[in-house]
Amino acid sequence: MSDIIQLLPDHVANQIAAGEVVQRPASVVKELLENAIDAGATNITLLLKDAGKTLIQVIDDGKGMSATDARMCFERHATSKIKKAEDLFNLCTKGFRGEALASIAAIAHVELKTKQESEELGTSIKIEGSKIVSQDFISTSKGTSIAVKNLFYNIPARRNFLKSDTVETRHSIDEFQRVALAHPTISFLMHHNNNEVYHLKGGNLRKRIVAVFGSKMNEKLVPISEHTDILTIEGFVAKPEFSKRKRGEQFFFVNDRFIKSSYLNHAVVNAFDGLLEYGAHPSYFLYLTVPASSIDINIHPTKTEIKFDNEKALYAMLRATVKHSLGQYNVAPVLDFNRDSNLDTSYHLNKNAVNGSVPKITVDPDFNPFREAKQKEINFPYKREQSTQSWESLYTSTAFSDEGSQSDLFEHQQESKTQKTFQIQRKYVMSLIKSGVVLIHQSLAHQRILYEEFLESITVKEANSQQLLFPVKISFSSQEIEMIYTIKTELENAGFSFDEFTKDSVTIKGIPVSVIESKITIILEALLNDMNLEVPDASFSHFDVMAKSFAKTLCIKTGTQLSEKERESLVNNLFSCKEPSISPFGKATFKTLTLNEIDNLFNS
Repeated sequence: MSDIIQLLPDHVANQIAAGEVVQRPASVVKELLENAIDAGATNITLLLKDAGKTLIQVIDDGKGMSATDARMCFERHATSKIKKAEDLFNLCTKGFRGEALASIAAIAHVELKTKQESEELGTSIKIEGSKIVSQDFISTSKGTSIAVKNLFYNIPARRNFLKSDTVETRHSIDEFQRVALAHPTISFLMHHNNNEVYHLKGGNLRKRIVAVFGSKMNEKLVPISEHTDILTIEGFVAKPEFSKRKRGEQFFFVNDRFIKSSYLNHAVVNAFDGLLEYGAHPSYFLYLTVPASSIDINIHPTKTEIKFDNEKALYAMLRATVKHSLGQYNVAPVLDFNRDSNLDTSYHLNKNAVNGSVPKITVDPDFNPFREAKQKEINFPYKREQSTQSWESLYTSTAFSDEGSQSDLFEHQQESKTQKTFQIQRKYVMSLIKSGVVLIHQSLAHQRILYEEFLESITVKEANSQQLLFPVKISFSSQEIEMIYTIKTELENAGFSFDEFTKDSVTIKGIPVSVIESKITIILEALLNDMNLEVPDASFSHFDVMAKSFAKTLCIKTGTQLSEKERESLVNNLFSCKEPSISPFGKATFKTLTLNEIDNLFNS
């Protein structure tokens, strides 16, 4: 029998490696930025075209490479970071496996220009699909410029899996933010399609966070600082009142490397216990420094997950540190928060005699406590009887009130022969029909109603807009402003009216009739969060996502008490919908129970 195991050709092996390293343009952005940081750069520029599909270019002023190194950096497992296996457990750099540039060169057109400060001329190398097209000496400035063009040009199937430009740009911005936040002393510049997205000057951590997320972030931050033998924690958490419904602004950095850790996130959330509303998530920017030998950063291809030697100790210290800072800066309540300041004694009176006249005490000589007690005793039987009756009536009238119980149903049926809807547990609406009953989930049903209303307003007819007496100015990060601007026309079709766009804010002068002013920020934040999901680039998809997002945010929530008129309106509007049986997110809105099915419940 012939042999069936064979070595893969280099170009095939490189493409397989590229599948692990390069999942989308953002993967290339991450690798190139980290290489620039490892090269000691103080100024880094990122240029993107068509969300990185056409061009990703990173320019730095680092130490550059020699002609030999420039050629060697594209070989697999070629690296200057490690020399022996033990070095893997004492890493202080970003890249170390030597796969990034080889993998990128296998699936793109790459042009490298680099020069060391001590050299007169630099090196230029052009590579297409792992093949070197040219290598020349050129005149260039100190540092390295690497341009990656036509990503996945030789793997069209892989290119077809990329999302819309909006989504891919969002991923690249995420990677840029993580690297920029991890290194606040380095200056960063980012352009997309010749438009400036970020211009971040080197400075301290607080200034970097404010520069990335907008000027409003400055007032939200609470500093965190703790130093121990096994862990140093620095950074900021946002005040509880600025918590969000999404997890976007949550950053952990370990030894200047961005990581994801649900375990450490739980420690932070635990520290906010009792301070957050249900469903809210705290924002934080936390920087942990631990001995390099106590972590393993090579357990995941993207190096965003880390294995710690002493997770439990880190958890306890992180939770205690965040909780201490919240209390120290009067964010968390203290034991004497109800103390009346009027009862405090001035400090200068503590050791001094009291000046002035002695206060007089007056006594009522005719006071007789027994006379009052007799009067109470005379009236007591009547009051007791009244109290008992009141208590019994209170129990019978409210024990099952508005909870859809048997007494509630009987009471309603006795009061009104025409009533056909009842509310159960402030969650379901029961409607009587000839064949039995219909149980309607009030929140999901209202989602369906609002979804179809918004979708019709956006796509078919002109939505009604109500003008605000005072325009509302809302702060967002620059990339969120860009996202809002890209769907500005769709939002205007939905009833929004905009007055001004700036780099970190938007002014709204009109809103849809069905939206109240206090909900504007919540709606737009929820919409941006939904837009960040993997949405295909179709002309209808933005409308659909907007309608779903509005419906989810504005629908009647579980726990809301509905009047008879509101219940009947909900039922009538639901069954006037085109698709009344399912919510916009595919869940059933109602279930029907026939009389036979109800009878079977008791006959079985």
